[in-house]
Amino acid sequence: MKKKILITGVLGQDGANMAEVLLAKPEELHVYGMMRRSSVPNFKNIKNIKSHPRFSIVNGDLTDEVSINEIVKRIQPDYFINFAANSFVGCSWDMPMQVFDVNAVGVIRCLESIRKFKPDCRFYSAGSSEEFGDVDFSPQTLDHPLKPRSPYGASKCAARHIVKVYRESYNLFAIHGLLFNHEGTKRGEEFVTRKISKGVARIYSELEKAESPQFPEESSTLVAPIELGYLDSKRDWSDSRDFMDGIWLMLNQDKPKEYLLASGESHSIREFVERAFGVVGLKGEWEGSGKEEKYTLHRKHKKITLVKINPKFYRPADVNLLLGDSSKIREELGWKPKISFDKLVESMVTWDLNEAQKEA
Repeated sequence: MKKKILITGVLGQDGANMAEVLLAKPEELHVYGMMRRSSVPNFKNIKNIKSHPRFSIVNGDLTDEVSINEIVKRIQPDYFINFAANSFVGCSWDMPMQVFDVNAVGVIRCLESIRKFKPDCRFYSAGSSEEFGDVDFSPQTLDHPLKPRSPYGASKCAARHIVKVYRESYNLFAIHGLLFNHEGTKRGEEFVTRKISKGVARIYSELEKAESPQFPEESSTLVAPIELGYLDSKRDWSDSRDFMDGIWLMLNQDKPKEYLLASGESHSIREFVERAFGVVGLKGEWEGSGKEEKYTLHRKHKKITLVKINPKFYRPADVNLLLGDSSKIREELGWKPKISFDKLVESMVTWDLNEAQKEA
C-alpha cells in the first residue's frame, strides 16, 4: 500500500529537500506538502517536483487548529514531518509571541490532531542546536543542558518537551530530532550563509562588469559590500540534503528514539566569508577591529571593501560556539554526512553566481 507523508513548510529549504528525497525513493510514497493559505506562493524551491504525480499541495497553517485537523482527517498520513517554523533567530526578539505560537503551540496542534484522528502516524518535529544556547561543553550531545539564548531557541526547547510528553502519555511515535545548522541553495536569503553566497556572486559579477572596457575605471570601487554582524560566532554547518536522509532513518526505527544530526566540525562566519570569496578567486584581507573591521580586496591599485560590520545585525544575546556530536546516529542507524563544508560553500556560491549571470 502506498505510504502517505505530510510535510509542513514544504516551500522552505528543508520541506522542499525532504519532498525531493522521498519522491526519488523506489518505494511508492505520496507526498503532501502543506503551505499557508495566506502565503504569497513562491514555488521556486519545489519547481522540480510541483508537477510530480505523487506530490500534492494542501493548504493549512500551524496556527489554525481547524485546518490541521481537517488535513489529518482527510489525508490520514502515515508520516507527519513538521518543518514549518518561524526559523530566523535574529527576528525572534521582534516577535516572540508569534514565534512561540508557531514553533511550540503549533507542535501541540499537530500532536493533538494525530492523537485524535491518526494515532499510528509517525511524527517528526525539527529541533535546533539553538536549544543548547550558552553551552557548557563541546561537542554537544542530546544530554547537554538546554540553555537557549533567543526566543527562537526557547520555542524549540518547548517543542522538544511537548513531543516527549505526548510520546510518553499517549504512546505516540513522536520524535524531536535535533538539527545543527544546515544550509544549501534553497536556504532563505535572510540567513547569513545565503546572504554571504549571494553577496559574493553579486560582487564578483559587478567587478567583472566594471572591468570591462565600456565602464569607467573608478566604477569597480563602487561595489556595495556585504554587511554582517558578529564574525567569530562558530557553527556546525552541514548540507540540508544530508539531514533529510537522517530524518527518514529516525522515522523508520522500530521504536521512537531521538538523535542529533551534525557534521562534527565548527567554522566561524569569518571562515565562511573567506571560503565563499575563494570560490570565485577573490582573496581579501581583514583590517580594523570591532565595528570598524572590514574585509578588503586590493585590485589594480584600488582597495575595495567586500565585507563590513553593521551593528544592526548584532543580536541582543548570541551563541558563540555550537558543535555537535552525532556519533550516536552514526553508530546505531548508519547515517553520516556526505557533503563537506567546502563543497557546501562551493555549491551555494556557484548556484548564486549562475543565478546572477542569468539576471545580468
